[in-house]
Amino acid sequence: MSFNNQDTVVRFDIVKNRRKFFIGSSAIIILGLLFILIQGLHLGVDFKAGTRLDLYIGKEFKPADVEAVIKEKIPNVTFSPVTTYGTYQAFTRFDQTVSSDTMSTVEQALKAKYGDQVNKQVSTVDPSIAREMVKKAAIAVAIAAVGIVIYVAIRFQWLFGVATVAGLLHDVFIPIAIFSVLGLEVDLTFIAALLTILGYSINDKIVIFDRIRENLRTMKSKSVEDLEHLVNVSLWQTMRRSVYTVATVFFTVLAIAILGSESIRNFSLALLFGLVSGTYSSIFIAAQIWVNLKERNMLKKKANS
Repeated sequence: MSFNNQDTVVRFDIVKNRRKFFIGSSAIIILGLLFILIQGLHLGVDFKAGTRLDLYIGKEFKPADVEAVIKEKIPNVTFSPVTTYGTYQAFTRFDQTVSSDTMSTVEQALKAKYGDQVNKQVSTVDPSIAREMVKKAAIAVAIAAVGIVIYVAIRFQWLFGVATVAGLLHDVFIPIAIFSVLGLEVDLTFIAALLTILGYSINDKIVIFDRIRENLRTMKSKSVEDLEHLVNVSLWQTMRRSVYTVATVFFTVLAIAILGSESIRNFSLALLFGLVSGTYSSIFIAAQIWVNLKERNMLKKKANS
């Protein structure tokens, strides 16, 4: 697709206002860090030793009645409030591992109360496995990020790679911060969402950086003002594509979050937050960081000449 660079309408000077976007993102990140430090992350069974109990009751029930049965059969174990989802289903999580025999006594008591249609599903993770899962999840995200950075550095130039790293860190941290603020559970599906977010985010950043690189060949950028105009033009040339792409995926994921099952709800929510963060960072953070780095290089060369 070809563009007439000089005729491109710059409806809003994004580059000139980049400090405002930096301040806004910094405020969100600092707020998120405070929440993480104060209340931490609500880790799921995948990353924290314990047992998750999923129940299918099969008829109308009150969570308080199910909790009463659990307290009667397992009196000395702490568990989270019974949460309903789907159709006549509920789940809770125990802070320590609970044996299958003990869970069977809970199931039998619930069958006696609600009928033989009651059944359970138990997921248990011991401390050593939980630690291993945390380690592997961190490694998976790190490998993905490093691979992306290497690709961008080779495909474009190292300044684009640095800007991409900063943008990706922003995109990963925002969903983590929001999950901490809202107290949502962080499990393996959340890690899968983060990796998906990285994929969408890098795609958007590459499109923008490719447009900037192409315009560098055809538009003069001998001064800082020229460079800022070039980036503004590039951003507005790719703006419609960026917005339409994320909007298509956003509304699809939103439908899944609203209509889908509880088991993928956190995945959908993390993806929603990440899609918005990724599109925002591509335009207002990563591209602006590249502008700062490029301007610094230009001023340094000018001072040395």
